[in-house]
Amino acid sequence: MAGRLVPKNLNVIKKVLQLSKRTLTSDQTISGHVIGSGFPDVEIPKLTLPEFFEPYFDKFERFTAIECSETKRKYTYGEINRKSINLAKAFRKIFKLNDGDVVAVILSNIPEYPIASLGILRANLVITTVSPAFTSDEIFRQLDDSGAKLVITELDQYSKVSQSIRKTLKKMQVMIIKTNNGQDLPNDTIDFHELLNAEINYPDIRPGSPENTAFLPYSSGTTGLPKGVQLTHNNIVSNLFQHHKPPEVRFLNETSDDFQEIFPTTLPLYHAFGYNVVMNGSVIHGGKVVTLRKFSPKAYTTMLKEYPCSTGLYVVPPLVLMLINSEDAKVEYLRNLRFLVSGAAPLSESDEQRFLEKFGDHIAISQGYGMTETTSIISYAYPNVIKGRTSSKGSVGIPLFNTRIKILNIDDEKSPPLGPLKTGEIYVKGPQVMKGYLNRPEETTKCLSTDGWLRTGDIGYYNEDGFLFITDRFKELIKVKAHQVPPAELESIIRSFPGVSEAAVIGIPHPSSGEVPRAYVVPKKGTVIDVKKLDEFVSSNVAKYKELKGGIVVVDEIPKSPSGKILRRLIKEEFSRNDR
Repeated sequence: MAGRLVPKNLNVIKKVLQLSKRTLTSDQTISGHVIGSGFPDVEIPKLTLPEFFEPYFDKFERFTAIECSETKRKYTYGEINRKSINLAKAFRKIFKLNDGDVVAVILSNIPEYPIASLGILRANLVITTVSPAFTSDEIFRQLDDSGAKLVITELDQYSKVSQSIRKTLKKMQVMIIKTNNGQDLPNDTIDFHELLNAEINYPDIRPGSPENTAFLPYSSGTTGLPKGVQLTHNNIVSNLFQHHKPPEVRFLNETSDDFQEIFPTTLPLYHAFGYNVVMNGSVIHGGKVVTLRKFSPKAYTTMLKEYPCSTGLYVVPPLVLMLINSEDAKVEYLRNLRFLVSGAAPLSESDEQRFLEKFGDHIAISQGYGMTETTSIISYAYPNVIKGRTSSKGSVGIPLFNTRIKILNIDDEKSPPLGPLKTGEIYVKGPQVMKGYLNRPEETTKCLSTDGWLRTGDIGYYNEDGFLFITDRFKELIKVKAHQVPPAELESIIRSFPGVSEAAVIGIPHPSSGEVPRAYVVPKKGTVIDVKKLDEFVSSNVAKYKELKGGIVVVDEIPKSPSGKILRRLIKEEFSRNDR
């Protein structure tokens, strides 16, 4: 049974609390209103992710690393280590893959995910994660753009995946993970588990360079269609090290015979938050991740009921609201919870308070801020830094170690950085920042300067105590729960519908999803648009979370700038005035 532990190093904690009681320190203000963590930078090891993980897999070999809440399939750290080595050799010997080749992983949250990921990286290959909710067209676009040469998926995804592969006009092999013993696989596929357990005679694979691309998730960045984000081994190791290793802010406890951190998660492991913060982050402490293959409120609360020893929750704000409002989410299910981390979108101070009132103020609520282009985390409200600080309420914390943040004037990015309590666009610099978008040099140049500053597209400020707050998004992405929905993608689909002349899509507030897409369409002259058929058309071409659940509005015109750019801000202002 998980319990509340006494911190091992009380002197360190006291030092942190003393620091957190001061206003912005000279250490935190690096120069000219560029802020850092307030702590000295740390030296980050130059290793590939498998090399970085090796001692932890040895140390926690006999402990369970991941478990499926439904089937109870589970793997220890030792099993993941051994099976991923075998899988890496299979990639080389059987599939003839070479350094830098891309493998697409199209999986729901199942316990084989870390085996597939680590096997790919051990073979010096690149993993591109794909949402299992994608349509065949969406899968095709990512397979085609990434240049994937092999797909790992589940049986119930195979029909979509095979359609997508045919559209690429390339020969691509498919590995299927059986999620129950009674499944028969198509003749032209390979059984994932057979390769894990086979003896493969192949020499040990030497690690590649830490500067090589390891992870290729897709993001729309500040605007436009999804692009491949090139994250190196060094990016991933840096972000893990920055967040977990410095003793001044460490808040998770290592696994022992008497204790293990347990993280039930519904965050998608294909997303940077789930992949790096939850799945990879748990390795450093020997924690156990409990997965849920398909989310529903009932399935999630059942998981919490069956794992009352859970010590930490990583969530998005709509999930917090569900826990607050659901009668099925009982207080006793979270009796051992020590902390809750919310990310992907801001969580209001009032919602933090409502959660604590229901489940107990012994739980430390922290918010984090990050994006795919920064591997995951930019800033974090460490429990031992924010403790007792009212000025941290509603903030996303302080910059990570080795991370710099500046706020620039929205209308003049060449002006000097702004000081405390002044709102502007957030720029970030650190070892977790991507090396660029795949085959998109112009898009990379738009958001990443030659000296390493990344334009986030988010608007915010920091207060006099150095805590960062997010107030808005300069970028146009719609955040549906933890998912990114690029308006440009939906607008392109809508414009292909007969009778549509122009289209604009915005995100509007939604009580459980955070936001949902809403479309404004201009009909061609002399045409009447059947809104119901248009809605059905869009739904048939996109993943469920991209559907136009905010409705479709037929308008005479869409506001645009002189250069032709859609002025979504004006549309949102109009919605706020008239439609709420």
